[in-house]
Amino acid sequence: MASQALVSFLFALALVIATVRCNSEVDVLSAWKATLVDPNNVLQSWDPTLLNPCTWFHITCNSENSVTRVDLGSAGLSGSLSPLLGNLTNLQYLEVYDNNITGTIPAEIGYLTSLVSLDLYNNQLSGPIPATLGNLKYLRFMRLNNNYLSGILPEQVIGLVSFGNLMILNVANNSLAGTVPSTNSTGYAVTTIIQDPRAQNA
Repeated sequence: MASQALVSFLFALALVIATVRCNSEVDVLSAWKATLVDPNNVLQSWDPTLLNPCTWFHITCNSENSVTRVDLGSAGLSGSLSPLLGNLTNLQYLEVYDNNITGTIPAEIGYLTSLVSLDLYNNQLSGPIPATLGNLKYLRFMRLNNNYLSGILPEQVIGLVSFGNLMILNVANNSLAGTVPSTNSTGYAVTTIIQDPRAQNA
């Protein structure tokens, strides 16, 4: 009898934790939506009164109702990337390419340690590439090309080529200095590196 009560309690506790996490993800995405200009109403289904965001268009969740994908490519959005996105702890795909997103890449994106794909190309992002992106050890695709990014490629990001799972690193058509050295001969996973032909060695 006691064991059955314990199981019921643990189930209820897990449900509460899952609900709290879902609610926090609703808060994160709703706060970001409030800062975006959405002329095509692609975010119309993002209802902040729902318990979780898993029924929203352009959002994919796992079996625990936690957000794993944000798919907003070619959506006509303008505004900036919210630092709060770093709280989507189970996010694997952040697809916000081919929009009119301005501002910088938040350092908090580096908290998304489950991220597999970061596609922010064809926007108007500026400023440096955050060194915190070097925390994304599972990242396979980092496409930041066709923006206004500047500064030197961080050593931490270059480290993903040598020690991470990165398959594609595209930083072309920005204003970045430095080049990514090829390390494919060392036996690590092969990374396709696309960068500014005008870039000079740092």
